[in-house]
Amino acid sequence: MPTISRRDFTRLLSTALAATATLPHGRAWAAALENAAYEDDKLVLLSLTEASARIHAKTVTSTQLVQAMLARIAIYQPKVNAYITVMATSALAQAAVLDAEAKAGKFRGPLHGIPISLKDNIDTAGTRTTAASPMFKDRIPTEDADIVTRLKKAGAVILGKLNLHEFAVGCTGDVSYFGPTRNPWSLDRVSGGSSAGSGAALSADLCYGALGTDTGGSIRVPSAWCGIVGLKPTVGLVSIRGIIPCSAPLDHCGPMARTVEDAALMLNSMTGYDPLDIYSVDHPAEDYVAGMKQPVSKFRLGLPDSFYDHIDPEVEPAITAAIAVLTKLTAGVTSHAPLLAIPPAIGDLGEADAYHADLVQKYGNNYMPPTRTRMNTPGTPGSRPVSTAAESGKAHENLATIRRVIDSGFNGFDLAIVPTVRYLPPKINSSLALEMAGSTRKLKVYEFFEGSSPCGNTSPFDGYGIPAISIPCGFSKSGMPVGLMIAGPHFTESKVLALAYAYQQATEWHLKKPPLTPEMAVPPIKEGTDTPADKKEPTPPPS
Repeated sequence: MPTISRRDFTRLLSTALAATATLPHGRAWAAALENAAYEDDKLVLLSLTEASARIHAKTVTSTQLVQAMLARIAIYQPKVNAYITVMATSALAQAAVLDAEAKAGKFRGPLHGIPISLKDNIDTAGTRTTAASPMFKDRIPTEDADIVTRLKKAGAVILGKLNLHEFAVGCTGDVSYFGPTRNPWSLDRVSGGSSAGSGAALSADLCYGALGTDTGGSIRVPSAWCGIVGLKPTVGLVSIRGIIPCSAPLDHCGPMARTVEDAALMLNSMTGYDPLDIYSVDHPAEDYVAGMKQPVSKFRLGLPDSFYDHIDPEVEPAITAAIAVLTKLTAGVTSHAPLLAIPPAIGDLGEADAYHADLVQKYGNNYMPPTRTRMNTPGTPGSRPVSTAAESGKAHENLATIRRVIDSGFNGFDLAIVPTVRYLPPKINSSLALEMAGSTRKLKVYEFFEGSSPCGNTSPFDGYGIPAISIPCGFSKSGMPVGLMIAGPHFTESKVLALAYAYQQATEWHLKKPPLTPEMAVPPIKEGTDTPADKKEPTPPPS
């Protein structure tokens, strides 16, 4: 499948724009381009649900949507660095086929003709899938991941591959062979990881929907820090076959979107049993858009206290206000009881060790430097030891037990409500310095109380294997988004989506847009130059 790299696409459009200045009537050309950009902006600002409705009403074509997105990517990709590969040629070819079908009155479903982008650890046949690592910079899969096959069958257009934290082993999104992803709300800050590009691309209106993966919080952390919606479904509900693993027993794939209804609409086309995925579960099909619209007035809410410990004063007011809104919409808060604790041995599952041991044998110890300390990489100072067979076996027993009994932990309440992340995104410069220091850095005693891992609140829910969604619920004084997480027992996606949708209907946080402009300067990366207050301990590996 022909593709164009992000670098080549940006250079191509920049050259075309520069050339207009040398043509006769250059000002007229510039005015025409400005008008085209305005029309494109109107299209890219549509929600996925709105774009779908317009395609089905035949008032817009898939080709128009793709072209509008490509034009905006050319302007803002150099600002946020969300994409690794922009699949312009193949996306336009897909759009043309789908437009012909639409013209003939044949629609594949709500995603027909909608440009969607994929985290670059999800295999795409003929287009490289890198996991943001130098080890895979030339890796071109021969088959699509199961989820890509499903989305194409549903009519989605694959627009490109999105940046991520290398091999999805971090929650900041700054460690990538292709450079850090920048937060559209403040270009000097991380966007959260590991689905960093997915969060940034949606926040900057560079796609209508995106796929992320989540092993310790990788969908929900960037969703919170970028002010979008991200859903981690029940483990096994969405196939992970053809996705480069982080730690397969904990890996989830889910939709990331601008609105709750967009996430629900995407999920409808993502689920289904995959007999070739050993983690897939055979769950009856549900209509999550319909389930999202169920009444929530009788829902009882739980606020497990430990998830609120050491919350940042910049985050707390937004969370408190959100809980007040939810209390009015529902039967209120009926429990502060803790959910089950995750044993530390869950980190010894062994799948990541086995996968990366094979990679090191094949490619050598060629990770980005911060990643080396998170892998079993001999000769790297601070590198963690490989799990033993006994540790792996015990960890799998613990995980199976937790997932079997977690639903009973929702005792006296239906859904749990917690902050997605307890603090704001750090600046890229200081975050990179901490990533480079890795396990050799000595933690100061006062930093113990800061809740140093962005994934601290999210990772337990990967162990539980239950659905959890992050939704925007406000902003800090400095203008950074704050996320609220809603979680429920296994296969309660409809309830989780319903409460998220009810909250969205009662507020307007999802309508806010970051202050991006074409003229905005991109701050330089100068490792370790930020103030101590901006520094946070890098995230430990999720497996």
